[in-house]
Amino acid sequence: MTYCVGLHLREGLVLLSDTRTNAGVDNISTFGKMQVEEIPGERVLAILSAGNLAITQAVWNRLQEGVSLGGETLTLRSAPSMFRAAQLVGQAVREVYAADGPALSAHGVGFDISLMLGGQIAGGPPRLFLVYAAGNFIEATTDTPFLQIGEHKYGKPILDRVVGFDTPLMDGVKLVLISMDSTLRSNLTVGMPIDLLLCRTDGFRVTLRRRITEEDPYFRAVSEGWSGALRNAYMALPRPDWLAEAAAGE
Repeated sequence: MTYCVGLHLREGLVLLSDTRTNAGVDNISTFGKMQVEEIPGERVLAILSAGNLAITQAVWNRLQEGVSLGGETLTLRSAPSMFRAAQLVGQAVREVYAADGPALSAHGVGFDISLMLGGQIAGGPPRLFLVYAAGNFIEATTDTPFLQIGEHKYGKPILDRVVGFDTPLMDGVKLVLISMDSTLRSNLTVGMPIDLLLCRTDGFRVTLRRRITEEDPYFRAVSEGWSGALRNAYMALPRPDWLAEAAAGE
C-alpha cells in the first residue's frame, strides 16, 4: 500500500510520498515512489506513484524513452505544457495496459495504478494532476488545492479542515507531514522513510528534496506535537449538558 499527497498552493507545490511496497506479510521492501525531471530555469516536474510496482515502473520507463502523442514523440523533458505532460502520462499508462493488461488479467492480477503529476513549465503556472488507471486525469484547483493517492482516508481529515490555496508553503510542509503521520499510525502497510519535495512558484527548479527517516528530529517533533495537541484539544472540549444530567440521576 502507498500514501502520497500533493498540495497546490499559491506559493508553490508540496509533494510527499512514502516508500513501502509489500507483496505479502513477509515481503516488505523500500522503493522510492517519487520521480523528478528538472531543467533548472525552464521546468520541474515530479511523478508520485501508487499501485503495482511493476506497472508504475513500466510507465516511468516509457516516459523516459518517449511516448507518441499527437504525431510526435515526447518526454517529460520536452512536453510543451503541464497539460500536455498530463496527457503524456495518461498515454504511457494506456500503452502499458495495452502491452501488459491481458497477461495480468490472465493471472488474476488487476491493472492497479494511480499517479500524481505536479510541476511547472516556463510559460505556464504550477499545476497538479491525478492520473487514473484509464489514463484520464483530474486537476487540483484553488477550491480543492490538494490531491491524494493510495491509502488516503486517514490523512484526509486534517487537509479538509485546514488546507487552502493561500496556505503558506512552509505551513503546507507541516500539514502534509501531519497527514502522513496520521496514516502511518493507522495503517502499517504505509511506511517510512518518506520523500518530500518543494517547488516554489516560478522557481522552475527543485526548492527542496529531502528523505525523512524515523530518526528525523523535525518529523518526530511534528508527530509528538500533533499527538499532544489532539489530547489537549480533546480534554479542553466541554462535556455535554445531557451527560451531566445523566450522571446526576445515578
